[in-house]
Amino acid sequence: METYTARLEKSGRILIPAAVRRQLGLSEGSQVLVKVEESGALQVTSRSQALSKVREEIRRYIPAGQDLAGELIRDRRAEVEREDEEATRP
Repeated sequence: METYTARLEKSGRILIPAAVRRQLGLSEGSQVLVKVEESGALQVTSRSQALSKVREEIRRYIPAGQDLAGELIRDRRAEVEREDEEATRP
């Protein structure tokens, strides 16, 4: 883990050092997530890295080759068919 020094500007802005911006793939206008740890430490993560981490975590619970979106669509279509059948019954 590398440590960098940054200054807090009068406006409250912190300039992220260029080496860190390159490492995180940040450019002007990039969105970042800033997390304040209980210890008071700040954690800055690019939005894309945060999404990748969440997707990786979710994949741990989904068996390989399973298509959750396809399953959801099939379940919803079956539900619509049942609803239609119930609506047409006298």
